[in-house]
Amino acid sequence: MLPVSDDKFHEECGIFGIYAPGEDVARLTYMGLFALQHRGQESAGIAVTDGRSIALEKGLGLVGEVFGEDRLARLKGKVAIGHVRYSTAGGGGLNNAQPLAATSRRGSLALAHNGNLVNAAELREELSERGYLFQTTSDTEVIASLTAQAEARDVTTALISALGRVTGSYALVVLTPGGLLGVRDPHGMRPLCLGRLGSGYVLASESCALDTVGAEFVRDLEPGELVRIGPEGVESLHFAREKKAFCIFEFIYFARPDSRLEGVNVHEARRRAGILLAREHPATADLVVPVPDSGISAALGYAEASGIPYAVGLIKNRYVGRTFIQPAQKTREFGVHLKLNPIREVLAGKRIVLVDDSIVRGTTSRRIVRLLRGAGAREVHVRISSPPIVSPCYYGIDTPTHAELIGARYNVEEIRQAIGADSLGYLSLAALKEAVGLPGEPYCLACFTGRYPAGRCA
Repeated sequence: MLPVSDDKFHEECGIFGIYAPGEDVARLTYMGLFALQHRGQESAGIAVTDGRSIALEKGLGLVGEVFGEDRLARLKGKVAIGHVRYSTAGGGGLNNAQPLAATSRRGSLALAHNGNLVNAAELREELSERGYLFQTTSDTEVIASLTAQAEARDVTTALISALGRVTGSYALVVLTPGGLLGVRDPHGMRPLCLGRLGSGYVLASESCALDTVGAEFVRDLEPGELVRIGPEGVESLHFAREKKAFCIFEFIYFARPDSRLEGVNVHEARRRAGILLAREHPATADLVVPVPDSGISAALGYAEASGIPYAVGLIKNRYVGRTFIQPAQKTREFGVHLKLNPIREVLAGKRIVLVDDSIVRGTTSRRIVRLLRGAGAREVHVRISSPPIVSPCYYGIDTPTHAELIGARYNVEEIRQAIGADSLGYLSLAALKEAVGLPGEPYCLACFTGRYPAGRCA
């Protein structure tokens, strides 16, 4: 049985970079990674340069487990990058923890990556035939190797040359003794923003990390943009540009509600999705109850639009990590209780609208519906603030196979029966795009449509 949190899509990682001479850049990176911890809980790492060499510390676990005062004290310098990882491509383990270090005739560098390359296997085979010995199974090492081997005089040119060979999604922060680079892929699939901290600069996957370290948001990097940060300030280069395809699931589930992505507050986008969900799929009920935490904003919107009172009916245990020892076979249904517990006094005898962000396999939704009925709920009407997921993601999100996705195999009525709900309603794709509100259609919608803007893995 999977933990309740694992019947969700999972982001591969979060990245952070800072150029701030005179500041304790390692500690600021540590704080920034705390703000991005929701994007990856398997490993954490920080690399720092003093202008001469690069020091690197990383390990398995949460940021607070990997880094103590002793490790932070070894990381002295004026530029740093950091990474939190949830493994998708390449698997887990300490070898795959980032940042990754590389050396070339141009000197040393460290690189941290959010995303996934769809042609990584092909490039690994080519590099292996040329004699490169891979130290990890991560596709991030492909970028590092191509950069190290590129025929170029400087790191920026070498990196652009390497990125000309790769296909897929990436947001990168790259550390060299001379400064900091930030890169976003030509489709802009994965997020990366720029902030200012005094006379220094910060790069981060989400704006919430800028807030945590006291930096002022400047802007999102553009698709196909590379920024070079050093003593002269910020220099911007555009190395490629394709039709924008920003991952819309960042708004549905991945990002923190207090972050701004592409100029849109995540909480407000989710609240608007809940309002539209209530209009598309009304229900006769007594209470609107969210699945915490990802369903909270949409549930508030649903309650606002429907006039049905919002209530806290499920309590989340925030001290259970992503992995834990599984219950014995005969007690494995208790597993959902490790994450969520119902408030019987709120639910008993009530008709409930249960709001969640998505249904992936359906196993968790079924268990939560059963949990509410066991607490005395008279009816359970499930409302989902996104469309049915019908296709896997190949761009840096840990998703099940096509065969495991309940939305790919069954229609809405069949899914309703499978999860045991009295009714089931999904937000339409048109309403989801309206809720986010970006002009045009600058989204990657592959998980809902099966159309992949940058190809797919073989």
